[in-house]
Amino acid sequence: MKTMLTYFLLISIPAIISSDIIIEADRQQSDYVNPGSSISKLSQRTVKKRSPTDPRPTPLRELEIYSMKIDSKVTSRFAHNVINSRMVNRANASQEAFFEIELPKTAFITNFSMTLDGVTYVGAVKEKEAAQKQYQQAVSMGQTAGIVQRSGRKMEKFDVSVNIAPTKKVTFELTYEELLKRHLGKYEMSIRVNPKQLVNHFQIDVHIFEQQGISFLDVDAKFPKDQLASIVRKSLNGTKGHVSFKPSLRLQRKCRDCLETVLDGEFNIYYDVHRDLSAGSIQIVNGYFVHHFAPANLTKIPKNVIFVIDHSGSMSGTKMRQTNEALLKILDDMDEKDHFAIIIFDDAHETWRNSLFQASRKNVDDAKTFVRTIMSSGATNINSPMLKAVELLNKAHQEKKLPERSVSMIILLTDGDPNTGVSNPNKIQKNVKKAVNGRYNVYTLGFGFDVKFSFLEKLALENNGLARRIYEDSDASLQLQGFYDEVANPLLLDIELQYPEIAISDLTQARFRQYYDGSEIVVAGRIIDNTLESLATEVVAQAANETLTLKVDVNIAEVENVTQQQYIFGDFTERLWAYLTIQQLLDQRITADEIKAKRLTDRILELSLKYSFVTPLTSMVVTKPNDAKNETLVADKPSENENGREPFPMRNNRQRKRLHSHHGVSMSSHPGSHGHHGFQVAGQPGLFSFRGGSVSRQRARPRNKGILHSVRTTLVQTKAFLVKEATYDSLADDYDDMAATQIRLPDYHDIPGSDLMPDSYDLTLVDSDPHFITSVNSHKDTVCFNIDGKPGLILNLITDPFTGFVVNGQLIGEKKVEKNKKINTYFGKFGIVNSNMDVKVEVSTDATTMSHGEDKTVFPWSVTTSVTMESFSFSIVKETNLTLVMGGEAIFVIVLHRVWKYHPLHRDFLGFYTLDSHRLSNMTHGLIGQFYHELNADISNIRPGLDEGKPDATMVVKGHTLRVTRGYQKDYRFDPIRGNNISCWFVHNNGEGFIDGTLTDYTVPSLFAPLRPIPK
Repeated sequence: MKTMLTYFLLISIPAIISSDIIIEADRQQSDYVNPGSSISKLSQRTVKKRSPTDPRPTPLRELEIYSMKIDSKVTSRFAHNVINSRMVNRANASQEAFFEIELPKTAFITNFSMTLDGVTYVGAVKEKEAAQKQYQQAVSMGQTAGIVQRSGRKMEKFDVSVNIAPTKKVTFELTYEELLKRHLGKYEMSIRVNPKQLVNHFQIDVHIFEQQGISFLDVDAKFPKDQLASIVRKSLNGTKGHVSFKPSLRLQRKCRDCLETVLDGEFNIYYDVHRDLSAGSIQIVNGYFVHHFAPANLTKIPKNVIFVIDHSGSMSGTKMRQTNEALLKILDDMDEKDHFAIIIFDDAHETWRNSLFQASRKNVDDAKTFVRTIMSSGATNINSPMLKAVELLNKAHQEKKLPERSVSMIILLTDGDPNTGVSNPNKIQKNVKKAVNGRYNVYTLGFGFDVKFSFLEKLALENNGLARRIYEDSDASLQLQGFYDEVANPLLLDIELQYPEIAISDLTQARFRQYYDGSEIVVAGRIIDNTLESLATEVVAQAANETLTLKVDVNIAEVENVTQQQYIFGDFTERLWAYLTIQQLLDQRITADEIKAKRLTDRILELSLKYSFVTPLTSMVVTKPNDAKNETLVADKPSENENGREPFPMRNNRQRKRLHSHHGVSMSSHPGSHGHHGFQVAGQPGLFSFRGGSVSRQRARPRNKGILHSVRTTLVQTKAFLVKEATYDSLADDYDDMAATQIRLPDYHDIPGSDLMPDSYDLTLVDSDPHFITSVNSHKDTVCFNIDGKPGLILNLITDPFTGFVVNGQLIGEKKVEKNKKINTYFGKFGIVNSNMDVKVEVSTDATTMSHGEDKTVFPWSVTTSVTMESFSFSIVKETNLTLVMGGEAIFVIVLHRVWKYHPLHRDFLGFYTLDSHRLSNMTHGLIGQFYHELNADISNIRPGLDEGKPDATMVVKGHTLRVTRGYQKDYRFDPIRGNNISCWFVHNNGEGFIDGTLTDYTVPSLFAPLRPIPK
């Protein structure tokens, strides 16, 4: 087998603008190698090359990025972007090169190519269904694939790899386009740069052309070295701006004798154009026009705002504090001509003063006093407070308490789905739409990822507003304030841009409810009258004190001639029109009925294919070389709630010796939890029943007989001794009232007659904060390691691209963190996917949501229930556990651990067990999945350690030599309060060297996202 070395190229580009590029220089030798890299091995060769800029000789890197150029070209806010990277393999063996780019979520990929051995492999945009067939075929053959997935707040990650033969070069080139939106008075391009090695020729070039003239151009280079800002070159000449950044090797070094690169940070560009009180600017090319409208020198229009704030129990702690902080600041910033009200809600709602009041200093101070008293508790009832907000606005307008010419809006902030009162999202949407009746704007803010964003998005779009996700982070209060700033200063109402009807076709949206200070209105269309000499445009809108009418009449030939002489890249107006049309049709599809949605889908698909845009309906397919055969990769554009699928490469068969094994995998309790732990399989005849902890005796109260019969039958089938001391005639109505009498159940090894034979079971578990324990060397030794992740981090536990299984877990933290103390985290949510069966299950400590195709069902923990369908079965034991069987391929049990709700630190959490994984393929990976395979480790040189009584040893595993320390970890399966000590060899630094890759390789952007390939 060939030696496969890997390297990741990462450059994050939140809002980069770039264009077509040709690398003029041939291969340039780099004189750099990073000896600390865990991905690329060192070459034995060195280079004695010296240069005036960097005189020190340094080792040669085997897999080298010798040129990287990021060119950005912007014409009339429309950006055409090309990223070009050249690599060379200087080693004597083939290496796998990864090209990983982050691009804005609002951008559309338009092209990707790889040039290898003089042959260019170009991507083709196809309908997603057709592309996915190629994708599945490639995955079934164990081939790798490229993918676009969500990454961070504003990003999507494009990732592709190719095998490079010795001494060969590869050129990657990615092209994407986007329309820059004006935000708080400026356009922004934020380039996240991180090439992970010194690059001999690194260059960023940004060219901007704006016909209105550029009013300012600023650059903010946020790198560890302040000197890098001094080499940024910026020029501004009327309608043209240029920014360049070309750091030398010397400046790229972290220090004089360092081998690491300092290029790890943000490169931000800000600019705006000259504005006045006019009808705006129009550009025309090849019969397509674009009209930008953002007038200046207007008087602000008063606004009437009702803040509808969630203060349910899930908002406790940091989220509630940050919300209150933001609301206090927003109240301070309100204009005295504005009116406002505050409604807070949990399972009921409370209104401050029960009316809208003018934002006088006294009223604002009184409201701030009220805000400081808001505490979190209760469930989530969204319907009732939203209807109350509409009622307050209706009453205030009827009583003429509000200015006649003003903007009325409702701002909803919530962190969870409705679970009491009217809890059906569709019903809530219909109720609010009917009540609003087109009169007010509804803006929705989803705090974190527990809320279904598509619900909030439709609620907003149906009522003249927009939705925004607020990320759980230290700057959440600033995110809330930033959103309010966007809508804080309305300048115009009921804006209509009018064009000659018989001469114009395919017009994008031309009517708008409001225009806010710092934003911009963009309209594009096609001129169909070839005899038209001038394009007359009229803008009519309601200003603060009058009806405003603005006109512009442009000579088509003159404007087209000027634009064609000055624009930076081709038919930008036509592509801008297509981009804007697709974006608006996608928004319309969210609120459309089934028939209209079908028409919109067909139109979006038609435009996406015609202009080669990777949109939610299309994918980019690239056939790439792989030894003697071709591979297919597919790049999808993910939605806000779902990420594209990513395959995992086939593992070596020799690593998968015990495919028949049943693996117990747990993520369970920590000290401080109470109640009954472990699990029983309910409603699944033929399965065994297992309790990873204790069974509590209780007096019977008959309930749900059918399910109970299945429980008893299952227990009897396992072995009679399991029920000698425990009776399951009913399930507890009150989880905390269970009797203290307990029995201890045997381990898998001790179950007579079970199909789980002792030699087929290997211990693999995850527990507490969280630590992992697994057996090696045919179960003769035990190895453990901890994972230190931040709350909110989502980790992939299992990914099997062949069967379509994905299991992810999201970390939660304690209720409060003491200063300078370690943050303890546990698993608070799991996402399980079987993409081949179109099944998704999201399990939290509040409820379980199961999706099968378009059907979605929510199961609370407060009831015992079971569902059996063709491809899977699903059962819940009240306040205890959940069992999910998918197509006979896997059996999962998730255990609910309840913590005393008044505990000052701990919160409810979940445990995860895999009862049967033998049908998962040898491609299975993940933090847990990789240990389903045979693993051998050489442990030697046992010696005194740094801590008394904890000896150190040397472990050689997976080609790494590690220092390990003998110690103990807790297994809470059988003693949920104290746990059992497990003696193990502890691997330091998040298991680095023992797990494939590093911890960051297992982070995924959403609860259902698969794991991307881990470099070997």
